[in-house]
Amino acid sequence: MRLFRKSRRANGLRRPAEQGFSFSRRSAQQGFRSLKRSAQQGFIFRSRSAENGFTSLKRSAQQGFAFARRSAQQGFTLVELMVVIVIIGLLATIVAINVIPATDTARVEKAKADIAVIEQALEQYRLDNLGYPDQTQGLAALLSAPAGLAQPERYRRGGYIKKLPDDPWGRAYRYQMPGEKGAFDILSLGADGQPGGAEDNADIRSSAL
Repeated sequence: MRLFRKSRRANGLRRPAEQGFSFSRRSAQQGFRSLKRSAQQGFIFRSRSAENGFTSLKRSAQQGFAFARRSAQQGFTLVELMVVIVIIGLLATIVAINVIPATDTARVEKAKADIAVIEQALEQYRLDNLGYPDQTQGLAALLSAPAGLAQPERYRRGGYIKKLPDDPWGRAYRYQMPGEKGAFDILSLGADGQPGGAEDNADIRSSAL
């Protein structure tokens, strides 16, 4: 009887202890689960925040790089434009130094060539008509027979020159008879169109060639 009572007492003490232990275990498990969930949620939140921050930083870097690239391209285009302007300026200087004087020289040489052609025509005229045209008849006598020829039949059909050229400055060549050093002179008054002058403005005379 006493043993039965002791056993009941022991069982009565054991049950509350077991119930308390079970309750403590359940509370611990629930607390651990809550802590685990909180930790997981915190980790997920931090991971999302980190990803968002990295994405924002990446976008900012890309935008900055694109802006810097555009600025660099615009600056490079401006440098190229300046280089082209400098090259054009140098070419213009070279043209001014070399081409323009060469053009003036070419004009003088053309005048000399024209005068030589007119001289040959005058020599043919003299051989056929026994003399040069006088001052009044002028160079027009090379195109058609002038009035007053002693023997008009000797004049060459079609004349002695197809066309009288103008000098390189657009003026007619002058005919002087007698010339300074011979029977006649054919001359151009140069670039200024005035007697005398120097360099490009100097007269070009057949007797001086």
